[in-house]
Amino acid sequence: MIEIYHTSLILWIAIAFLTLLTLLKIPAPYGKFTNSRWGKLINAKFGWFIMEIISPIGLLYFALSGHTNKSTATWIFLALWTLHYLNRSVIYPLRQINPQPMPISIAIFAFIFNIFNGFFNGFYLGSIREYPNDYIFEPNFIFGCILFIIGAIINIKSDNILLRIRASRKGYHIPQGFMYRYISFPNYFGEILEWIAFAIMTWSLAGLSFAIWTIANLGPRAIKGHQWYLEKFKEDYPQDRKAIIPKIL
Repeated sequence: MIEIYHTSLILWIAIAFLTLLTLLKIPAPYGKFTNSRWGKLINAKFGWFIMEIISPIGLLYFALSGHTNKSTATWIFLALWTLHYLNRSVIYPLRQINPQPMPISIAIFAFIFNIFNGFFNGFYLGSIREYPNDYIFEPNFIFGCILFIIGAIINIKSDNILLRIRASRKGYHIPQGFMYRYISFPNYFGEILEWIAFAIMTWSLAGLSFAIWTIANLGPRAIKGHQWYLEKFKEDYPQDRKAIIPKIL
C-alpha cells in the first residue's frame, strides 16, 4: 500500500506540471474568465462551498482513521488546514456580493482535486508519518508556522479589499492599498505562501505536492488576470505592478 501511495503521489505531481502548462494557455473559466461553454452555470457561493468543504473533510477522515499517534505537531497541521478551508468554503462565499456564477464543471474538477489532495496529505499524516512531540521545536516547523500565518494574513486582507470594492461598486475596478501596490493578485500570493509553508512544516512530499498544485493553479491565473487588468484599464493601471511576485513576475 505504501509503495502504491508513493507512486501515485509522484504521478499526482506530474499531473500538476501538465496542469500548469495547460492553464498558461487556457485560463480556468470562473470569475472574470467565466465561460458558459464549460457547462451549466451554478450559483458561485454554492459552488465554492461544495468544492472546498470536501478538502478538510477528506484530510480529517484519512488522518484520523490512520494508525499513527497524533502529536501536537500533527494536530497543528490539521488545525491550520481546517481553518484555511473553513474560511474558503463557508466564510468567504457568505461574504461575496452577487458573485458571477461558475460552470458546474469547475466545481466538479475542484471537488475531485480536493478529494485527492485531502487523501494524499491525510493518509501521510494518519498512516505514514509519526511526528514526535518535540517536533514543534524544529526550525522548519517554527519557520513554516510563521510563514503560514504571514501567508494567511496576506490572503485574507487582500480578499477583504476585493470584497469591499465589490460591495460598494459595480463592475471591476483597480484594487488599491496593501500589497496591491506591488502585485495584482496578493490574495493568490498569500495562499501560495501558506502551502509552501505547510510543505516546510510537514517536510513531506505530500505537502510539497500541494504547494506545487497551488502554484500550478494560481500562478497562471494571476498572469492571465494581470494581462486582463492591463488590457481593460490600459494606461490607468499601475505599470510597475507585477502579477503575483513583487518586482519579479
